[in-house]
Amino acid sequence: MGGGGQQTESSEPAKCDGVGPGGGRGGSAVYTWEEVQKHCHRGDQWLVIDRKVYNITQWAKRHPGGIRVISHFAGEDATDAFSAFHPDPNFVRKFLKPLLIGELAPTEPSHDHGKNAALVQDFQALRDRVEREGLLRARPLFFCLYLGHILLLEALALGLLWVWGTSWSLTLLCSLMLATSQSQAGWLQHDYGHLSVCKKSSWNHILQKFVIGHLKYGIKKLKYMPYQHQHQYFFLIGPPLLIPVYFHIQILRTMFLRQDWVDLAWSMSFYLRFFCCYYPFFGFFGSVALISFVRFLESHWFVWVTQMNHLPMEIDHERHQDWLTMQLSATCNIEQSTFNDWFSGHLNFQIEHHLFPTMPRHNYHLVAPLVRALCEKHGVPYQVKTLQKGMTDVVTEEVRGSVAGCVSP
Repeated sequence: MGGGGQQTESSEPAKCDGVGPGGGRGGSAVYTWEEVQKHCHRGDQWLVIDRKVYNITQWAKRHPGGIRVISHFAGEDATDAFSAFHPDPNFVRKFLKPLLIGELAPTEPSHDHGKNAALVQDFQALRDRVEREGLLRARPLFFCLYLGHILLLEALALGLLWVWGTSWSLTLLCSLMLATSQSQAGWLQHDYGHLSVCKKSSWNHILQKFVIGHLKYGIKKLKYMPYQHQHQYFFLIGPPLLIPVYFHIQILRTMFLRQDWVDLAWSMSFYLRFFCCYYPFFGFFGSVALISFVRFLESHWFVWVTQMNHLPMEIDHERHQDWLTMQLSATCNIEQSTFNDWFSGHLNFQIEHHLFPTMPRHNYHLVAPLVRALCEKHGVPYQVKTLQKGMTDVVTEEVRGSVAGCVSP
């Protein structure tokens, strides 16, 4: 039991503390980890951030990042996750104040479930260093140049048709160039999508003029997909249909449900621009066929790049682990090269992307040696593969999973 007053069986703070079960201001009760861990159910959720105990039962439903993200840490220490997903923790803390119900007892460790305290402390020290050295700050010039090369690809594709006509070979080449620009625009918006977890980024509106769909909505919906059964549907559903069908439906559905009319208008501006450019060459139905084929190609690019870092790893339900170990067990890196960086939108640094989701991509290569050294110090596997090995592992894992599914009773 905590030492801050008489506790009820439900571990609610004593009434003399002036704190009710729904959360309260300035909670002065103290709790043990055993008490906190009891509140991990859908209708009763507490979590700990920097040793402060918060009752998030009602707030979880209004959490901008979604109820599943915050509920995952119910009954646990969420300090590292809180720091990782909130670019401005001081701004977010004002939302936490009404939820504060107390703190951990002085005799309690800062970390739950017997986590490796030295590893957790070293990772937090690394994050402090990353912040001090400005590695979480973006360089606008990098992204301006990146957007420029996307626009150049689109201009070249349109120029091909304008000068040499719409033969099958030129149309195919145009489709490949458009798919490339779409994939690169997708990586660019994916980067800024992470920065808009807590605050909307104006770059998202700019990018929607140049990217098919809205990745910050589509990617969030992936949490509903049964990744542990991918071997049963991956090749038929994943690469060919993810963006053309699944993302498209879910993106529009989410925008309507949230009544995000501004985002919807910006997304529709892409299609308006596309048809204005290609209707003179292909007509209405030809333009629809072209954009469908481009999205088909883009979907393959997106799925293969993201899955080569994840599918061969542990992708079943997460076990309770510290932030560093949890991310390292679920992903791996693809070795660095100019082509790999460009081809994957710097998602070849998937480990660093997971550990520091708000870090701009151009700084991944700077923090990667520091993460690797930390992993070596604590014996945490840090996997780096070639691009060919990553792609091969996806196929191998799918075949192995399919065979296992066929022979299982």
